Amino acid sequence: MSDACIDLPVLRPRLPRAEALLPWLKRIDEAGWYTNAGPLHNKLRQRMAAHFGLEPDCVTLTANGTLGLTLALQAQRPPAGSYCLMPSWTFVATAHAVRQAGLKPFFVDVEPETWALSPTSALLQAAGAPGPVGAVAVVAPFGAPLDLGAWDRFQEASGLAVVVDAAAGFDSLKPGRVPAMVSLHATKALGIGEGGLIVTEDAALSAEIGARSRFGFRGERLATVDATNAKLSEYAAAVGLAALDAWPETREAWIALRRLYEKALGGLRGLQFAPGLSGVAASTMMVTGRGDAADMAEDLADQGIGSQFWWGSGCHRHPPFRDCPRAALPFTESLAERSLGLPFHLDMGEAEVERVAAALGRAQRRVAA
Repeated sequence: MSDACIDLPVLRPRLPRAEALLPWLKRIDEAGWYTNAGPLHNKLRQRMAAHFGLEPDCVTLTANGTLGLTLALQAQRPPAGSYCLMPSWTFVATAHAVRQAGLKPFFVDVEPETWALSPTSALLQAAGAPGPVGAVAVVAPFGAPLDLGAWDRFQEASGLAVVVDAAAGFDSLKPGRVPAMVSLHATKALGIGEGGLIVTEDAALSAEIGARSRFGFRGERLATVDATNAKLSEYAAAVGLAALDAWPETREAWIALRRLYEKALGGLRGLQFAPGLSGVAASTMMVTGRGDAADMAEDLADQGIGSQFWWGSGCHRHPPFRDCPRAALPFTESLAERSLGLPFHLDMGEAEVERVAAALGRAQRRVAA
């Protein structure tokens, strides 16, 4: 079935409406400041810091999350050309960021209980790398909470650079010293269109990331390190501030939608949610008991319901990364065949969730027949 026949899409982003943006846009007009750490940028930084329980100098706003990941790796100065141990089970932006940071991906498997790396598994799998490992990229799958304290201890003991891709972790991330990226893409629980932020308890590291996001400048027009332009504009900051104004209500709406799904899918056998689904998420990952997610997706589409393989078959299946070394990936391969993203957006209510549940039940019966 073509996408034109899908009347319940898997995703429908919701950003602040024009009337909510207008007061912030007027402030831009009044100040005549449009980028380069203007008043709205600084206010958004302060409010994001408060959200994560940090000081403002521990937060760096970036034009997008991928650039933020790249800069967070570069700021830790891992040896150029060394391997970055990372899960293949992630969105391909993580692998692009590793490459852009001058490192080589070494793909490893995730743990079945969490869909993520642990410090213990990272140490074990690093031994299989074909060369020196200089960094580890950790991924919080679909916003699931991670123990960053454990990764702080790992970094201190190993001496490796560590970065955390917590793209969907706006509501779940508890910062540590290792830098963590949160995406502000339109598809996230709190989105601004394009944007991201890096949080860390290490203010000196945050300053280094910030300098690398603005041409290497540190208060004067002198480039001190290799850098890029990853600054967040005042207009993007305006959207972020309007989104934060509405966050308490938005957060409750996400939680209510998740609860509707938990209730509606609770009676379907052979299905489970991705681990760590609690609080706020902007997507729902369903896992089937067998490798039949593709058949389920086709059947849902026949019923007018969209779905998505958010991470495809893993990064190692994408053409730019097929030649990268990798460990055995049995659980990643299994997840690729069994996981499917269901419709999950704030235009949905009880009727839409129940429609998805009923369609899943029919799809189960047809696939099993």
